[in-house]
Amino acid sequence: MLYSSAADWRAAPRKSVLVYGMSGLGKTHMSNLLRASGDWFHYSIDYRIGTRYMGEFIADNAKAEAMKVPFLRDLLMSDSIYIGSNITFDNLAPVATYLGKPGAKDRGGLPMPEYVRRQAQFRQAEISALYDTAHFSERAEALYGYPHFICDSGGSICEWVEAADDQDALMKDLARNCLLIWIKGDEAHTQELIRRFDRAPKPMAYQPAFLAKVWDEYLQENKCLEGDVDPDDFIRFTYARALAHRQPRYEAMSRWGVTVTADQVAALKSPQDFEDLIAGCL
Repeated sequence: MLYSSAADWRAAPRKSVLVYGMSGLGKTHMSNLLRASGDWFHYSIDYRIGTRYMGEFIADNAKAEAMKVPFLRDLLMSDSIYIGSNITFDNLAPVATYLGKPGAKDRGGLPMPEYVRRQAQFRQAEISALYDTAHFSERAEALYGYPHFICDSGGSICEWVEAADDQDALMKDLARNCLLIWIKGDEAHTQELIRRFDRAPKPMAYQPAFLAKVWDEYLQENKCLEGDVDPDDFIRFTYARALAHRQPRYEAMSRWGVTVTADQVAALKSPQDFEDLIAGCL
């Protein structure tokens, strides 16, 4: 690990961490708390994905919809209007909207081949954004003078690594530049995430083999064809299975760093609280 002991961590003039775990367990709370102090540079993987690696896909998709409306088509063709996504740290909806949900077109769903294509685009975008971590860590200090750095990763980071492999290239690159911190939830947190997701289902990224498996299970259990699938019903069906699928993958990643609980993160009130928490883990 980047810091070998609590003393090493406390004495480090420049602290660099990467936080990961399921969405909703406190990554954003931790990142915002540290950023607000003025001493920590906040690198958001999801923001980088939306602005650097998928921005053109998102804008082109919006333009394709606008081209279906004669009034907007004429304005676009004459360069009279501009269409782009307004992604911020607090509003990543354009990425989720582009990813979409598979199922019936009249219910807002995408054909499965198109959905799989967009999933592949996101996978490559997230991997590229994760490999950019070292660059932004260096840039934060060299360009802006930030003494500390936090990478706020996406919930799907565990899908693209094989953490049990000591030679996994992405894990080695991340661990070389950051202390990896897993925010671990308990069963109560899991049930709350499921309830929250059920109220407002949102698009997610899935490992290809997992997606193919759960899609077949859904079609068989509901005795339906692709064109009959309710998109929201499918991703609700998938969510709890995705949590169970990801848990052992996060667990495998944890040996590369330290583990904190969602309750510990929720209790953080200051950067000093955060530094003390990590020192205790080390």
